[in-house]
Amino acid sequence: MENRSQRGPLVLLVLTGAVWLAGIDLFIVNVALDDIGRDLGEPDLGALSWILNAYAVTFAALLVPLGRVADRRGRKNVFVVGMALFTVASLGAGLAPDVWTLVGFRVVQAVGAAAMMPASLGLLVAAAPPEKRAAVARLWALVGAVSAAVGPSVGGVLVQLSWEWAFWINVPAGLVLIALAVRYVPDLQDTAAADAAGDTDGAVPPRPDVLGALLLATSVGALVLALVQADAWGWTSPATLTALGVAVAAAIGVRLVAAGHPAPVVDPHLFRNRRFTLANLTTVVFNMGFAMALLAGILWMQRAWGYSPLRTGLALTPGPLAVAVVGITVGRLLPRARPGHLIAAGSAIFAACAAWQALVLTAEPSYVTGYLLPWIAIGVAVGLVMPNVTAAAIADLPVADASTGSGIVTMARQVALALGVSVLVSLLGTSSGTTPGLAEFETVWWWIAGIGAVAAVVALGMEGRGDRLSPAAPPARTPPARRAAYSRRSR
Repeated sequence: MENRSQRGPLVLLVLTGAVWLAGIDLFIVNVALDDIGRDLGEPDLGALSWILNAYAVTFAALLVPLGRVADRRGRKNVFVVGMALFTVASLGAGLAPDVWTLVGFRVVQAVGAAAMMPASLGLLVAAAPPEKRAAVARLWALVGAVSAAVGPSVGGVLVQLSWEWAFWINVPAGLVLIALAVRYVPDLQDTAAADAAGDTDGAVPPRPDVLGALLLATSVGALVLALVQADAWGWTSPATLTALGVAVAAAIGVRLVAAGHPAPVVDPHLFRNRRFTLANLTTVVFNMGFAMALLAGILWMQRAWGYSPLRTGLALTPGPLAVAVVGITVGRLLPRARPGHLIAAGSAIFAACAAWQALVLTAEPSYVTGYLLPWIAIGVAVGLVMPNVTAAAIADLPVADASTGSGIVTMARQVALALGVSVLVSLLGTSSGTTPGLAEFETVWWWIAGIGAVAAVVALGMEGRGDRLSPAAPPARTPPARRAAYSRRSR
């Protein structure tokens, strides 16, 4: 009979494979927008942008609520359902007859991704022994970072076939992952859920925080909507200010509801953990700069150097390769290094590379000296930061909150990506109808350098005196009889 150790690598492959699909889908469509617009008869860039924005808003808004559902109601079930939604919606997106039908399928894709992402890390952490939880969290985050960075490269290749393959590529992969998950991924939910809810024999589990989940989704969705539309609407326009106002009001509502709920969608005690709080703040700052760097490189190569989508994608490929190499080797070479120090070092390298890019950028194509070398060095920085910031965030959390914690970290990342793109667009002034030149892009890279420096300072705070501001709320203990029942059931 197959035991857990024998199927461990397969479980790891399935759960990180889902992260790969969800991460790559955030960026794979970027280079296909022009082809989609021509094929579907939609020349308006504002309408086309919703193919990206609808996914980003929905994904960010639902990560934490669905992570909470996974922690409380069954990680494996949420994971499989999320993967199924993502796969079916990917098929529909490729068959869409018009842009707005495509946008609708992108929303469904995002719902599926928001379900399977936090559930996947929750399952990984629950399956790993305590001494290996940080390592699997780093691997999970590394796969997500590489997939996001390599998205434009894969998109550039697939667009050569047709833009539909940017979506259809998910279908066979999704079906295989669903089948493997149903057969091989263990549902290690019972003990964690019971511990988290304080479930005892005959006790009624706490009612779900439905209102808090709706308010949180509204708050994050409104915030991301304001960020992605700020350049089109105007930062001081009534629409932008209204969206920001809704985001703030709903966030206050989340906090008020949490104060009186036995099982809030976001437990305030999570943010009393020093590493968790500062890891999320570092995630926001660093990913804001990363989003700016990635899109600035794509825009410069395509608009100033005249690169095709395929050539742009291939030009970006060395960066993700550096991310993978560094992310894998650093954990082995420096197993005792403090995560805050590694993240700070990576952020400092990122800042230096952005300054380097600002100094060597040229109007004439010069790929090796004008882009490749700084981009590889940025890949080194991302390989130091991304895996370790997720591992640092969940390292001190109870296992029962792993999906929720990873959902919060991923949500912070999504908000940061939207903020970075919005700031980049504002700095370049693309809404004015003029084409930004060398001076504008140099300014962008100096901004990125400053953002990287701020991320380094924040990361150092993780290793301050005492790892915690105060202890995170421990999970309630399960009575021995109940715990024995769970143990018998899992055999």
